[in-house]
Amino acid sequence: MIQNSQDNEASHKGEVGRGLYNPDVLNCIANLSNDEVFTPPELANKVLDLLPQELFSNPNTTFLDPFTKSGVFLREIVKRLDRGLEAKIPDRQERIDHILHKQVFGIAITELTSLLARRSVYCSKKANSKFSISKFDTESGNIIYKNIKHTWENGKCKFCGASQSVYDRGSEAEQYAYMFIHTNNPNIFFPNMKFDVIVGNPPYQMSDGGGMQTESSSGSAIPLYQKFVTQAKQLGPKYLCMIIPSRWFSGGRGLDAFRDEMLRDSRIANIVDYSDSRECFPGVDIAGGVCYFMWNREYAGLCQVTNIENSKTYQSKRFLNEFPVFVRHAIAVDIIKKVLSKRERMMDEVVYSSKPFGFRSFETGHKQKKLSDIELLGSSGITYVDKKEVSTNSHLIDKYKVIMSKASAEHAGQTDNEGRKRIVSRIEVLSPNQICSETYLLLSSFEIKERAENMVSYVKTRFFRFLLSTILLTQNIAKDKYQFVPLQDFSHPWTDEMLYKKYGLTQEEIAFIESMIRPME
Repeated sequence: MIQNSQDNEASHKGEVGRGLYNPDVLNCIANLSNDEVFTPPELANKVLDLLPQELFSNPNTTFLDPFTKSGVFLREIVKRLDRGLEAKIPDRQERIDHILHKQVFGIAITELTSLLARRSVYCSKKANSKFSISKFDTESGNIIYKNIKHTWENGKCKFCGASQSVYDRGSEAEQYAYMFIHTNNPNIFFPNMKFDVIVGNPPYQMSDGGGMQTESSSGSAIPLYQKFVTQAKQLGPKYLCMIIPSRWFSGGRGLDAFRDEMLRDSRIANIVDYSDSRECFPGVDIAGGVCYFMWNREYAGLCQVTNIENSKTYQSKRFLNEFPVFVRHAIAVDIIKKVLSKRERMMDEVVYSSKPFGFRSFETGHKQKKLSDIELLGSSGITYVDKKEVSTNSHLIDKYKVIMSKASAEHAGQTDNEGRKRIVSRIEVLSPNQICSETYLLLSSFEIKERAENMVSYVKTRFFRFLLSTILLTQNIAKDKYQFVPLQDFSHPWTDEMLYKKYGLTQEEIAFIESMIRPME
């Protein structure tokens, strides 16, 4: 892609001049990882459609993509400006020169993407090349990149939180020290510039060196996208549009403060949310889905929320801070309000924290049972430990315990072929002298086995699993995800019909739940 011949660059330049500029080439760029996802042109245009379109008819409007990769946002902006300014600047070359020199700017995330972006926007990887459609004095033009270093403090980068043990690896390897967030003053990149619109698709996360790396997982990672949003606001744009993972809806690692800030911000005028990232980025699986939003500096009011789920579109206008977390579906909001109106205790009050008996997921006991041993259920099956090794909740050993796998059945928001989710992968009752590692969540304990089995019947209902799913945007199910799940009387078993009647759900609400959650045998 980058190493084009001069003939190819000249041909490409000619296509632009004849109005035959074909954007489909950027659809062919493979997504390298879930950390840095390239944006298809169709999606970039959907994001740009959120903006007031008169911006593209104003010769003074300025645009910045501060984390450009393929250059697709900048290129599509140029195309819109080219059409929008035709009456004001009739000469085509004069118009292109004005747009590229005065209106469109970018900061690349790597040297490779700087070349890609310039090739997309200038039709040449060097802005001062004879093949560039507008001549600049420098190779960079207005799409800049500088290879900078992390700033290490106590083993972490003070700007992005990267692990020194992972990323302090010499100049021959990519550092992933993204320019835009590695400064306290983002105005230094384009001094004396004021940007009307900041738009783009930032890097999502960065490995922190923890966890286990597999074919389907890069191991433990820290989120980065929230830092780009916060930094962009420092530049004081009129409009801010970004594509980011939807995991911030419920917070979590490094995202709680960002979630609270976003939910309180009445300047977010639009959110378009994809529960399954594959409906937004074909072939890219991002746990919890993705969203894009439009922030308007001059706006204060209800947010237009659009959710796309199983190719169906749901829309509502509401304040984002109705609850401590953001619930993506308007119908789910109505159901939750009915549940909360009962003023019952919620299950997050009784579900135990991780490591219910003190054993990590990777810890196992011995294979041969001794006289005083109890069973330990973990990720590798059943092993045996001495009762004295139980460091927490040892008083529960002799009770019946309801446990559930901490990992959801699907990859967070992903669905089966019918568009429905199971949510819970394993639920069972542990007998006295049986315990579990942190692979499982301990939901509750009982003196009587029948009551434990009645709780299992509740967990298996679609109603329970639907309420759990409303804020489950990561693969791991944590204690706080039960904050909308009411605690029940477990002197008898439960069915969906009993729960629908108890909470006064309408036929529309029942149909919605059953379209989202599949039965669990």
